[in-house]
Amino acid sequence: MLEGRMIRNLALGMFAIAGMQATAGDARADAHSADPEVTLTIHHFLSPKSTSQVKMIEPWTKRIEEASDGRIAFEIFPAMAMGGKPPELYRQVRDGVADIVWTVIGYTPGVFPRSEAFELPTVHLGSATATNMAIQDTFDLIAEDYADIKPLLVHVHDGNALHMREGMDDVMSLDAFKGMKLRTPSRTGAWMIEALGAEPVGMPVPDLPQALSKGAVDGALVPFEIFPPLKLAELTQTSVEGRNKERFGTSVFLFGMNKERFEEMPEDLRAIIDAHSGRDFAREIGEVWAMEETTGKRQQFESGGTILRLDEAVTEDIATRGQAIVDRWIEEVSAKEIDGQAIISAARRAVRQNTD
Repeated sequence: MLEGRMIRNLALGMFAIAGMQATAGDARADAHSADPEVTLTIHHFLSPKSTSQVKMIEPWTKRIEEASDGRIAFEIFPAMAMGGKPPELYRQVRDGVADIVWTVIGYTPGVFPRSEAFELPTVHLGSATATNMAIQDTFDLIAEDYADIKPLLVHVHDGNALHMREGMDDVMSLDAFKGMKLRTPSRTGAWMIEALGAEPVGMPVPDLPQALSKGAVDGALVPFEIFPPLKLAELTQTSVEGRNKERFGTSVFLFGMNKERFEEMPEDLRAIIDAHSGRDFAREIGEVWAMEETTGKRQQFESGGTILRLDEAVTEDIATRGQAIVDRWIEEVSAKEIDGQAIISAARRAVRQNTD
């Protein structure tokens, strides 16, 4: 921890010398005359214009600053501005290099085995809100994944559609994807791609535009929400989802804080952070991600792209292959003495209960 704290302090000193200014910190001095008691760094891998920063992180920080009367302040470092690569974010927050990070759990395979249940096809049914609330309802079953940090929010997006570089008139069978190279966000996403007979290519999403433009991949599993910041409508011609907007699984995200940093804060300030990190926050972010899906779809249409809805038979085939992936996951985590079936059953029940 001490080494991590020293690294964090050194990094922040370098940023100060370079004159870097955090997006969410510009108006602090005007709002509060006294210096904050606590200033927390937030590090993430997307641009400062991304949904995650503009519609999730920034509003959250502003609410906490107001609730604390300026005693808590934040500095946001987007696009890996504090250094490192996206797969390093979890280690950075665990070790204290950053106070808070937003990341994808799939970037660190093996660290969050229980939480993977919520990204599996046939468990996640296409609603970020429903799955976010299901995670809240069953968090005790996955809490051990977060023993080394302070989880502020564990959430998903609406789900991964397939977005292809080339145009496709129709998809009469999932065999249409055989032999293709498709980007995956996680190992469970890789299993889905393998089930399609395609080759999974793992990469953080910021690397995807270049991979598409150079033809290193034929397509990718991502939500429509990521289209605006990465300009994917300019790089893809066809998007594919199920008959009733079913997706090929989803991704689980972590908004987490260094445990030591949280525990050393005054009790009343810890209470403020806790008060703004529960069910209401989970519901809000689910609704935000759903709205952003519409924006991404509109961009795909406006660029001349096509969104294909698979027919009922092909959609059922996705579900069949998805169940095989669930069975594979249960078998794998059971070998680690994790009751995978219990987690899956509880997750599915909670998702259904939270589905309108």
